[in-house]
Amino acid sequence: MARIQTRSAVEKIITYPLGSSPEEIQAKFNLKAVRKMSDNENVYGCSPEVKDCIGKAMNSLNFYPDGTVSLLKRKLAGFYNINEDKFLVSNGSEEIIRLLTRAYISSGDEAVMAEITFPRYETNVLIEGGNAITVPLQNGTHDLNAMFSAINGKTKMVFICNPNNPTGTIVGRKELRQFVEKVPSNILIILDEAYYEYVKSEDYLDSIPLLAQRPNLIILRTFSKIYGLAGLRIGYGIMDSEIVNELYKVKDVFNVNHLAQAAAAAALNDQAFIRECADKNAQEMKFVCQKLKDLNIGFFSSQTNFIYIFSQNPIAENLIANGLVVRQMKLEGYLDAFRMTLGTREDNEAALDVINKLLNEKAV
Repeated sequence: MARIQTRSAVEKIITYPLGSSPEEIQAKFNLKAVRKMSDNENVYGCSPEVKDCIGKAMNSLNFYPDGTVSLLKRKLAGFYNINEDKFLVSNGSEEIIRLLTRAYISSGDEAVMAEITFPRYETNVLIEGGNAITVPLQNGTHDLNAMFSAINGKTKMVFICNPNNPTGTIVGRKELRQFVEKVPSNILIILDEAYYEYVKSEDYLDSIPLLAQRPNLIILRTFSKIYGLAGLRIGYGIMDSEIVNELYKVKDVFNVNHLAQAAAAAALNDQAFIRECADKNAQEMKFVCQKLKDLNIGFFSSQTNFIYIFSQNPIAENLIANGLVVRQMKLEGYLDAFRMTLGTREDNEAALDVINKLLNEKAV
């Protein structure tokens, strides 16, 4: 049968690499155990309150979910002290990226983003026939001056991932504020803060107050990371109500399932659990960074639950065969780079032992 031609925009897209499951890896390499440290999940799970509410929510699975996600939006509005009409809840925060490009990107439009960042920004721009203008990082961090210089008459939106995935770095509060204030008001600024609950740096900008000044600002957050609900797919955006109304035109009607809505509402109630996870993560980050320094291997200072490691010794390709699943990356000037999610102390010690072992083998 002759090949059915896809749209020209789709021809440019590279399929997102999902990788093999831990079970497949374990069988392939005949391993006793596999440590999955590749997808930035919360190793400590979710709040006990979530587990309690899920059982009750099971009684309503025969009904369609609330298409407006009203209960969760009310809780978010109270949590942030922001009007409810400024929230859009989604099937993971990536859905809002898709809705934004669907609603605002036309063929030939441009979107500015970092060269090394969350790849789904570029994918969704390309799907709509737009062009992704990528700007190199500077020491692992967004180069906002260069990104501003890349803005022109074709620019429809700018993506900033803060902290950045995959490097874990942040943009300083003064620099980011100045950037947001000077971007023209007819260009959307999408500030992806999926990992903001992990941040401990005092130089991190509280972006919420900027919403009142800049109606072109959109803040993305998620329940997939520190809240531990990655398997339920639920995130949200905070933005001007007029943008929310435009996105409602192009979103699926029942986009957030019933269990996800109930779980997110329960998770939001338990901020003690979130603080505990953030503190444990900070302790593990300090431990892992010191051990990497001892091994004389490079990494970016991270404000997330993952760390971007780079070396002149090509070891990443052999990590998986030793039971350590990470996300392989590329970094100019280095033979090897990978992103590793932090785990428990046991996970992290085991991962560091594998890295040390492979480094020693390469040195022989």
